[in-house]
Parts: sequence; C-alpha cells; structure tokens
Amino acid sequence: MLRTRVITAVVLATCFLSALFFAPALWWSLLALAAILGAAHEWSRLWAFDPAEEFGYLTGTAGIGCIILFVLPPHAASVPSYWLAAVFWLGVSPPWLLNEWNPVSKWLAAVLGWTILIPVWLALIDLRALGPLWLLAAMVLVWVADIAAYFTGHAFGRHKLAPAISPGKTWEGVAGGLVAVLLYAALAIWAWQSVTGESEPMSPGDWMLLLALAFTLGIMSIVGDLYESAIKRRAGVKDSGMLFPGHGGILDRADALLPVLPLAALIFA
Repeated sequence: MLRTRVITAVVLATCFLSALFFAPALWWSLLALAAILGAAHEWSRLWAFDPAEEFGYLTGTAGIGCIILFVLPPHAASVPSYWLAAVFWLGVSPPWLLNEWNPVSKWLAAVLGWTILIPVWLALIDLRALGPLWLLAAMVLVWVADIAAYFTGHAFGRHKLAPAISPGKTWEGVAGGLVAVLLYAALAIWAWQSVTGESEPMSPGDWMLLLALAFTLGIMSIVGDLYESAIKRRAGVKDSGMLFPGHGGILDRADALLPVLPLAALIFA
C-alpha cells in the first residue's frame, strides 16, 4: 500500500510540475478544466446523482468552462467567482459544519458544486498566469499545513477537533499546522525579497498583514478538509473516488485546496 502511494505521488508530482512550468496557457486551462470535470464527476456521485443527472451536470460544467474560456472577455468571470467562493467558504461552510446541515436537494448540490469548483479552476488559471511559482506557493502552503498537522496531531493530539466529521483530527494538529504555515510564509517572504533584490526592508505592518493572510489561508485549508469529509460522511463513503491508487479521488487530494486557491487568487485580483 505504501509503495503504491509513493509511486502514485511521484507520477502525479511529475505530471503536475511538467504541466505547470511548460504547458502553454490554453493547454493548462484545458487540463485544469479536465481535472475539474473529474472532480464534478466525484461530486455528483457523492450526492447520488443518477446517470442522466450526472451526464447533464458534467455537460453543464463543461459548458460553463467553455463559455468562460472562449466566449467571455478574459478574466470577466474571475472576480465574481472568487467573491462567491469567499462568501461560501467564510460565511456558509462554518455554520454548515457546526450545525451538521444535511441538504437533500440535488439542485442545491449542483449549484454548490459549481460554486466550489469553478472558482478553483479560474484560480488555477489566474495564479499560474501571475507566474507558476505563485500558484505553487499557494499549494505548498496547504501541503505544509496538512503535513505538519498530521505529524503534530499524531505525536501530541489529545483533543478532538470534529469527532463527528473527521475523528483523526485534533486541535493540537491544527496548532502545529498553523505554526508551520506561519514559518513557511515568513521563509517565503524572505526568499522573495532576496530573489527580487528589494533594498527596502518590508515594514512590520506589511509583515503582519502577509502573515495574517497566510494564517487565514491555513485555517481555510482545514475548513476545506473538514467540509469534504462531512460530504463523504453524508454519502457513507471513505473516498470520493478511486482515480489515484492509494490516494482516492481528485476531491480527496484537493479538499484543502478548494477554499485556499480562490481566496489566494482574490488577494491578487
């Protein structure tokens, strides 16, 4: 099992980094849309869409993507989508998790899926357009938070974070993940200043603002993880899919990225 996970991770990382740094912009957009369609497929299965409903949902998702990509002016949909995602992740998902909402409407599930997935697709395009390292930096922040939370929780975890949703997560793990995020952000800021050769040191206020933003993104990565776990628990499944051997589906790998990428893109919008 471990060998399978490692091989899958190496293949995924190689394919992702190759596309991130070398794929033309249009190809990157289409590859990202293909990944979103895969996530939409998993989302429809989590909400028990029948085959006809799933086909319609995937067709609608592809249609939205093509309209944004080939019909609308460049970036016309980005900012509205990011604000919609921000409203959902900051204003709707926390009470959803706290109150254990269980909506049954498939129409609501479809709209929720688009509210979550379309901004992620646009963020993959827009952050990469700023420079591949900008997108990679946002994704690494999530991975740092996740890895640090796992090892800190495994070593020191005593107090459960959300036992009804994800029994393995602890408050100690959260603390370890957020501390790691702050350290990563501080190192990234210092490295960026060193590489760009800026002579003027960053003011304490700017430092605090950037660290606060990184801290907020770290918190939202946890919210995204918990939200996807809640949806899977509602569906009665362990993984959202089986696309990646040993790693589950696209949503399993991207859960913490779902809120972080649109919010990170909104910062630069």
